[in-house]
Amino acid sequence: QVQLVESGGGLVQAGGSLRLSCAASGRTFSRYAMGWFRQAPGKEREFVAVINWSGTSTYYADSVKGRFTISRDNAKNTVSLQMNSLKPEDTAVYYCAARAGDYSARYYYSQRGSGYDYWGQGTQVTVSS
Repeated sequence: QVQLVESGGGLVQAGGSLRLSCAASGRTFSRYAMGWFRQAPGKEREFVAVINWSGTSTYYADSVKGRFTISRDNAKNTVSLQMNSLKPEDTAVYYCAARAGDYSARYYYSQRGSGYDYWGQGTQVTVSS
């Protein structure tokens, strides 16, 4: 029904920056929160950030607060994740996900992404030391 495609991943040195983008297409719903999750090899998927439909609130994992910024452009059906001051521990496959609704961002928090209806294929982010 809805397809999400991430882009922007790559290899970057510690301290560098990357900007990930997620484009939605297909049968998009009227209002939806967009979240970013990541999964490192051998580890569980974990929450990174989420933004509500209205763009009035955001919520971040403690591990990325102050370094990552989530934003969205509803006219283009995209959500971005600006990642600064990257660390080797940020290395993971990053996924965007969508969940219907327009409550505050905190409402859409879930550590493993439970409740999210659609997922992208992921984009690899590798941070070298």
